[in-house]
This record gives sequence, structure tokens and C-alpha cells, in this order.
Amino acid sequence: MSGNSAFLPSLLSHKMAPSSDFHAFQTALRAARNIIAVAGAGLSAASGIPTFRGAGGMWRKYDAMSLATPEAFERSPILVWQFYHYRRETASNASPNDAHRALSAFSRSSLRKQVAPHSNFTLITQNVDGLSVRANQELAAVQPDPNDQPNLIEMHGRLFDVLCNNPTCGHVEFNTNSPICEALGGTEKLVEQHVVDPDIQVKDLPHCPKCGGLARPGVVWFGERPHQLDEIDDLVAEADLCLVVGTSSTVYPAASYAEEVEQNGGKVAVFNLERSHGDNQAHFLFLGPCEETLPKALGFRVAEDGSVAVDVGVTDAT
Repeated sequence: MSGNSAFLPSLLSHKMAPSSDFHAFQTALRAARNIIAVAGAGLSAASGIPTFRGAGGMWRKYDAMSLATPEAFERSPILVWQFYHYRRETASNASPNDAHRALSAFSRSSLRKQVAPHSNFTLITQNVDGLSVRANQELAAVQPDPNDQPNLIEMHGRLFDVLCNNPTCGHVEFNTNSPICEALGGTEKLVEQHVVDPDIQVKDLPHCPKCGGLARPGVVWFGERPHQLDEIDDLVAEADLCLVVGTSSTVYPAASYAEEVEQNGGKVAVFNLERSHGDNQAHFLFLGPCEETLPKALGFRVAEDGSVAVDVGVTDAT
């Protein structure tokens, strides 16, 4: 074997740098048939929802991720409920941003067909804040469409679902009460590291209205099975275009979806504030606030009232 052949593996594995050309992306969008978007915390960052990643990953003096486990709830349901009450209140006071609205518009067939005429689309969100649902509701209010049936999978559940912690009961209810119970009222303001955890009794936490057992937030915690995994697996296997929006692609199984689409011959477009691990599979990479880059890439203009229109220049160019 010659000395030069030692470089062959690196040459074969070399991948061209991803494109940031909006027109090239829109050409790929127009040709796509089965499109998925995998959304993460960065999608809601502009709405004021904390990402709890990296340097900002603390709540009070606790690592926020350490509170998102079944074991944490078993050890300290009072502390975990305070954390999720804070998150519920934050989400209640937030509004969808233009990235949510662009994805909502793309979920609507009558708008999507103007920029991706032969496509199906499903939004798979890891977020639990409910802002994608609210974006769909707000679009329906300002632009009614009787045929509007957005495909949305909230794979990690919802902050406003309350689940009985008794496995033999398992009752779930949608609850937007603010506060969810009197004992938690006002604790959402206690966010600094030096605060003393308030004195709350377990009996005063949310309980199941069906069996009376202790209730828990109805989200998917680390170590638990995400919702609709079989359906997601089918969508990923069929996808020829994957949009990665506001996620660092570090939480599995969602972190593997873009890679699978790329390995199956599909294209991957990443929309993130900064470079991340998920860029490795990207054919397109748009860095910057996704509430700015995503509407532009999809060819939508979002009005102040939340209505969405297709950019005429996009349909003419493609």
C-alpha cells in the first residue's frame, strides 16, 4: 500500500460544508415529498422559555435536568412540583414566536403546497410548553381553514397535562389552572440560587381527582418512553427532508432522527442560533435566531396579527 493511500479514508469520509443558500434550500423544499421537523428548546427561546442547557441550566441552586426524572419526583415531589409550577407559569405567560408561526403555516396544506407542492409534513417537537399547539390555534383564529389538520407530535408530553402517579390509575387531565394548587402559588417567583425552599406539605400538592393519589406533571422524564415512538420511527424512515429547529441533537432518541434521514439518502436542514453536534448531518445550515431564519427559508411572511402569507418571490423563483 502506498503512502498516499493512508489519506484515502479521510477523503472518502469528507463531507462538503453545509449550504446557507436560501434559494438552494427552497429548491430542495419544492422537490421534497415527506418532510419532518424535529424541534427543540431553541424554538421557544425567543418566546422567553428557558432552555435549561449549558451555563443557563440552573433553577435556584439545582441543576434543572436533575429534577426531570422519576427518581427526583420520588425523592422530593415538593421540589419537583415547584420547578414544574415555575415552568407552567412561564409557558402560560409566553406567546408563540414567528418560528412557531412559520411551522404552523407549513403544517397547513393550503400554504405548504405553494412552496412544497407534493409534500406531507409532520412537526415532532421535544418541547412541553404547548406553544406549537397555540400557534396552530392562533393561525386558525386569524386565517380560518376548514381543511386545516396540522400533524403535530408532542413526544415529551405537555406541561399542562397532570398525571396520576399511581400506575394502577394513570388518570390524565389537561389543567391550565394558575396556580395549579394554592400551596404553589407565588413560588414561581423564587428562582435565585440563594432562596430558601418554601415549606410545603405533600398533602397540599396536586392530587388525582379520580383516586386521590399524588399527581405528577404529565411530561416525559429522562428514562421514560416518549410518546408515539412507533409513529415517529415510521415518519423518520420515510422522510426525504428533515428540518432540525432549535435543538443541539443531544437528547435521544430525537438526536438520531436527522442522522437516520441523511443515511437513508434524505436531506437535512439545521436552524440553530449557533453551531452544534447536529450540524454533522446537515446539507443546509442556517445560523441565527430561528424566528428570523425559518420563516425566510420556508418562504413565509408573518404579519403583526399572526397571519401568514407566502412570499411571492419564492413561488416565482422556484
